Amino acid sequence: MKSTHVHRETIFRALSVVLLWVWTTVPVGEAVWLSLPESGTKCVSEEIQNNVVVLGDYVVISEDHAHVPTISVKVTSPYGSNLHHQENVTHGQFAFTTQEAGNYVACFWLESHAAGRKDVSVNIDWKTGIAAKDWESVARKEKIEGVELELRKLEGAVEAIHENLIYLKSREAEMRAMSETTNARVAWFSIMSLAICIVVSALQVLYLKRFFQKKKLI
Repeated sequence: MKSTHVHRETIFRALSVVLLWVWTTVPVGEAVWLSLPESGTKCVSEEIQNNVVVLGDYVVISEDHAHVPTISVKVTSPYGSNLHHQENVTHGQFAFTTQEAGNYVACFWLESHAAGRKDVSVNIDWKTGIAAKDWESVARKEKIEGVELELRKLEGAVEAIHENLIYLKSREAEMRAMSETTNARVAWFSIMSLAICIVVSALQVLYLKRFFQKKKLI
């Protein structure tokens, strides 16, 4: 009985180490503090692949706790689609599943009646992928706990790593193809420039030769 308990404890510690490595390897979420200017907009962005769940919570932090200023928030997709837009708020949240890969942007700015306020910040808790998953609901629904739940988390993290590697590989292929196309265009441009220089030089020589022949200098 004691041996079984020790064995389980060893497995749990090993899983904890692996999970710690996975969570530090996969970029799954981050908390960001933004100091908002009196006028203008502050934005945060993250490059996210397709079909990824994104959750975000934001709250205004001000030194004047009695009169917290309000802000406007807008979250857009890489192609400019409006995913979340709120005005005159002090806190809120957004959630969506990405439809295309690219740079997703969240912008914050002070409302006009709050302009001139100083020391106004926004705390943003931005989660993507596995970090946005509600593991407590999964555990209740599938009636799992302990080591089994940790294994399920590990499985999700490994899948996230695999999908991220596939995405990075596809981006690398796109960049390589773009680089090869650019190099080919530069090569053709260089050849054409050289050919034009040769033709112009030959025409200049012929023109000067005829000019000197007419003047009977040669």
